[in-house]
Amino acid sequence: MTDAEQAAFPAGWEAFTDPGFIAHIGPVHHRTVEGRRDFAFQTDERHGNLVGIVHGGALLTFADRALSIVVREAADDAPCVTVEMSSQFVDATKIGDLIEVTPEIVRQTSSLVFVRGTLTSGGRALVAVTGIWKVLKKKPGA
Repeated sequence: MTDAEQAAFPAGWEAFTDPGFIAHIGPVHHRTVEGRRDFAFQTDERHGNLVGIVHGGALLTFADRALSIVVREAADDAPCVTVEMSSQFVDATKIGDLIEVTPEIVRQTSSLVFVRGTLTSGGRALVAVTGIWKVLKKKPGA
C-alpha cells in the first residue's frame, strides 16, 4: 500500500501484510476498539461484478479472512481452518465503498470455534455471516 492509499484510509486503521490469496482483496486494515477487533477494506474496480456492484465473492473472501483472524486469536494462535461459513446477502454495495466487520466469537470448544459477523458499509448491513472453524493441533516442535 502506498503512503497516499494509507493516508486516504480513515484514521485509526492500520494495514497489515497478508500474503496469498487475500492480497487480491486487500489490503485489509484492522483496529482494536474497547477490546474488540474491527476489520475493513476499501473496494475498488477490482472488486466489481458484471452489474457494476461489489462482487459477493470479494465480500465473502474478506469475511472469511477477518473472522479467521479472530478465531486464531481465540485459539491461542493455533492454526485453524474454515469448516463451514454461511452467508445472507441483505444489500448490495457500490464500488468505492469502505466495508467493515467486527467478528464475534459465539462459542468455543477445545476443537471448534463458532463465530459471526455482519459486513457493513456506512452503517448499512450488507452480508450476515456465521461460521465454524476447526482448531488444528500444533505439530510437535512447530
